[in-house]
Amino acid sequence: MERALTRAVDDAIKYVLDGSRTGRFDLMSPDVDSDERASVGTKMQYRILSELKLVKEPPLDTTILGIPVELKATVRSNWMIPTEGQCEICLLVQVDAAGSRYRTFIMRTHRAWLREGANKDGKRGVVSAALSQYALPVLDWTSLPPEPLKRLTQPQLDIVFAPRVGQTERLTALFGYLPDVVVPRSSIETVCAGNRDPIRRARQAKPLVAERHGLTLLCGTWREDLDLAASRGFDISGDAWVALTPEALVRPGTA
Repeated sequence: MERALTRAVDDAIKYVLDGSRTGRFDLMSPDVDSDERASVGTKMQYRILSELKLVKEPPLDTTILGIPVELKATVRSNWMIPTEGQCEICLLVQVDAAGSRYRTFIMRTHRAWLREGANKDGKRGVVSAALSQYALPVLDWTSLPPEPLKRLTQPQLDIVFAPRVGQTERLTALFGYLPDVVVPRSSIETVCAGNRDPIRRARQAKPLVAERHGLTLLCGTWREDLDLAASRGFDISGDAWVALTPEALVRPGTA
C-alpha cells in the first residue's frame, strides 16, 4: 500500500511539473502557478486508482469491497468535499510539497464534520477537530522520493541550468555537486529539458566526471554498474545514476 500510494503521489507531482519539457523540479517554485499546483490533486486521483488496481465507477470515484469511495487529494491544508462525497466514505490524501511528504486517511465525511461555509459548487472543507477525532490514518506522514536537484545552491543551479551550455558540461557539473547521491533519470531529463538524448550525454560525462571531480559515475542501465552500486549500498535501478567518491568505492554497503 505505501509503495503504491507513494508512486501515485510522486507520479502526479512529476506529471504537473513536466520537468523534461519545463526544467521544473519543485512544486513550490514560483514557476509553478497556483492552478497547476491545485491540479496535482486531480492527477493524483487517477494515479491512485491505477496503482491500487481500482476501477473508476459510480456512484462516487470507485468501489472498495462493495463500498462506494470518494477519492480526494490536496496540496493545501484541507480537502474540498463535493456534495456527492458528503456523508460518504472518503480516501483523503494530503501532500506537504514543501516537506516532500504526504499522509492518507479514511473518513466518513458527515456534513456535521464539515465546515459551514461552502464554495459556489457546494464543496466544504473538513473541520480539523473532526479529522483528528474521526478519521482513520492509513499512512502517517510518509516521505516522497528525494529530488536531488533541491540539494543544489542557487549558484550551483545557475551552472547546471546555464543557457547555451552543452548538456554534457552541465551534467558533469551536476554529478560533481552531488557525490554519493543517487540521481534518478527524471532529474537528468529535467536538467536537459527540451534537448535530445540526455542519457547519451550523461554517458559522455563519465570520463569528465572522473577527470574533473575524481568520481566514478555509475548508471543503472548497465548490469555491472548496477551490481557495483548495490554492493556499495546504492540503489540505481530504474536507470538512475550515482557518482561515487573513492571512499564509497572501497567501503561496501555504507550508503
